[in-house]
Amino acid sequence: MEIKITFESDTQSLELFGPADRHLRLLRDAMGVSISGRDGNVIVSGPDDEVKAAAEVIDRMQRRLIQRGRLSETDVREMIEQVRNAVEPSRGGILSVYSHKGVIEPFTKGQLRYVETMLANDLTFCLGPAGTGKTYLAVAMTVAMLKKRQIRKIVLARPAVEAGERLGFLPGDMQAKVNPYLRPLFDSLEDMMEFDQMRKFIEMDIIEVIPLAFMRGRTLNEAAIICDEAQNTSPTQMLMFLTRMGRGSKMIITGDVTQVDLERGQTSGMMDAIRTLEGIPGIGFTELDEADIVRHRLVQNIVNAYEKRKKARSE
Repeated sequence: MEIKITFESDTQSLELFGPADRHLRLLRDAMGVSISGRDGNVIVSGPDDEVKAAAEVIDRMQRRLIQRGRLSETDVREMIEQVRNAVEPSRGGILSVYSHKGVIEPFTKGQLRYVETMLANDLTFCLGPAGTGKTYLAVAMTVAMLKKRQIRKIVLARPAVEAGERLGFLPGDMQAKVNPYLRPLFDSLEDMMEFDQMRKFIEMDIIEVIPLAFMRGRTLNEAAIICDEAQNTSPTQMLMFLTRMGRGSKMIITGDVTQVDLERGQTSGMMDAIRTLEGIPGIGFTELDEADIVRHRLVQNIVNAYEKRKKARSE
């Protein structure tokens, strides 16, 4: 099968092809097709399904270029992953958030279900292995809600249990002790807004990034509240967190049950909550898996290798 795609101008085709036709080479290698670009045209040839998929990526590349006036290699890689996983591009900006790498949107079917679950429910639980975007998409959702003034505050909380809650053994004051545990949340925020704006919001108490223990005794109205690494909560801690939810608030709880750092025999508060709350209207549950990993391709291979070994040991 062969198709020919014509562009409106030489300028558009040059930007779409990328420096030294890098974007086209990336698409060719990823899709297993032959691609040539000349005189404002692109000719794609190869097996039917692969050619159709490559054409869909090129169409998305054109739309991104028209919308934003530029196209990066990261954009092209993300679109290839979206087409491979048959994810429709978000219409009307489902998250309305841009990172330094480009627009933030779900790349896989699982991620799309996750975003839709967060939109449809006031309380969402998300389980999934490392690299599936659990925390990143949750933070993007809360930032989008803040931009649209649907909420007045963002609270990001995380249990500090990797060192067994013995923070006193760490050097420095309390802020220095807990900062390593909260760093992933700061990283996500920094990717979605300018540093000065983030610092201003933190100083104004519009954004809080805090250890889970600091949530006790509070009621949060018109807020988006995230509990990250929730597999490391106890049932008592999880109940405390869940009951912080006030009127007009949205709560998102994320975790990876393969990375529980609780003491042996201790029940995970996240799993206990999922079993207890299943079937209650307004509470959504979603689970991501290895197919939803969007970090470096090796992360997916690493997770698969560990899962394979775990199954072999259990047999």
